[in-house]
Amino acid sequence: MQAHPDDSLAAHAALTALSPLDGRYAPKLAALRPIFSEYGFMHRRVQVELTWFECLSDLGLPQFLPLSPAARAHLRRVVRDFSPADAAAIKVIEKTTNHDVKAVEYWIRGHAELGVPGVFAGWPELQRVGEFVHFACTSEDINNTSHALQLQAGRAVLLQGLDAIIDRLREFAHAWAEQPMLSRTHGQTASPTTVGKELANVVVRLQAARERIAQVRLLAKMNGAVGNYNAHVAACPEVDWEAFARRVVETPAPGPDTPPEAPIGLGLAFQPYSIQIEPHDYMAELFDAVARSNTILIDLARDIWGYISLGYFRQKLKAGEIGSSTMPHKVNPIDFENAEGNLGLANALLRHLSDKLPISRWQRDLTDSTVLRNMGVALGYAVLAHQSLLTGLGKLELDAPTLAADLNDAWEVLAEPIQTVMRLHGVPGAYEKLKAATRGQRVTAEALHALIATLEIPDADKQRLLALTPADYTGLASRLARRV
Repeated sequence: MQAHPDDSLAAHAALTALSPLDGRYAPKLAALRPIFSEYGFMHRRVQVELTWFECLSDLGLPQFLPLSPAARAHLRRVVRDFSPADAAAIKVIEKTTNHDVKAVEYWIRGHAELGVPGVFAGWPELQRVGEFVHFACTSEDINNTSHALQLQAGRAVLLQGLDAIIDRLREFAHAWAEQPMLSRTHGQTASPTTVGKELANVVVRLQAARERIAQVRLLAKMNGAVGNYNAHVAACPEVDWEAFARRVVETPAPGPDTPPEAPIGLGLAFQPYSIQIEPHDYMAELFDAVARSNTILIDLARDIWGYISLGYFRQKLKAGEIGSSTMPHKVNPIDFENAEGNLGLANALLRHLSDKLPISRWQRDLTDSTVLRNMGVALGYAVLAHQSLLTGLGKLELDAPTLAADLNDAWEVLAEPIQTVMRLHGVPGAYEKLKAATRGQRVTAEALHALIATLEIPDADKQRLLALTPADYTGLASRLARRV
């Protein structure tokens, strides 16, 4: 069957992509591409420029009277319907301007010498006030707000995946709350827990990490070339420009049902102090928070990998899937391995972003510009890892017999409760006696029971210890698991 030409082009683009995010894994990152791509960046720039422009019309300047509802509706349609073709048109203008933000401005208001009609074409009301596009703004007023809008949308995608992982782990914690499991501290047998409790531990950690990500305030500044509203005051000294900029930044962005007459803004948090660029400290805070959640997920991926190796979990089989090119029996934990690898890549990039972005020479240098274009790459690897983890978690099946057999072969873990009860009743040298009886030895139920029978402790406690098995010795694990 002959492939459709569009399919062939897409396949070729995937095969020749430099980044695997845009090649092998492109279908898995469709949600991020409209946000962090060049098109996504252009889209946010257009949104910021037109929001600033519309808000200026309400400032009370005699040179720029309030726009009509029809004009406002047109501007919001331009933002809503912005397409890759529109972004491509801006890139054509940029070939002449060699300045991306200026290209956006010309695409909006038009430029006769460049043959650009602009989105104001056919709207005399807008064309008369075209010089107010980008009025008193420096490029960074547009870019920093666009980056914040990108991160706002990208964070929502990231949190959606993180929430799905938390939900799945919580389901497991409740379902397996009672399933006893041998612990391994330092890789050695240790006091038993339950499978549910171990996963509940991760749920609690991820919930805290998720909260830190969600709570980071996304900041934006609209204060001119060096952060002092110099041009603004020179043009209109009677205006409270700081209050106006705050209003533009903090007023919610329009939704699909927002009437044209309603005030609009960008829905971000206002940054009152900056040089030419927003300091990016909030970005570092956000990226550090994401990296922390990724580290927790690496810990989870490695632990589950180990439990699969021990046989505690089986993986559901998928027809046609191959684990090894030479060993037919293998069912590899590849989803957890892929997740671990991609989380590591994400953290390497996130930590560079966090370390670099808050640093700028004097009032401005351009070292942040190219780095910022990789925000989507860093978050893309994290989102990709979330998907791998969810796939892997969806394949897990508990192997209760293996868990039970492991516990039944580890009676030495009961040395802890025995010596603790002995100490409760003042038996001298309790710890040392149990150490001599169990350390470095194979311990059986019979040997422990014989030891318990000789203890000078109340008979009720003696009987309770004799009835205890490794599978019973889980403390409050099941309660804690169910409570999460």
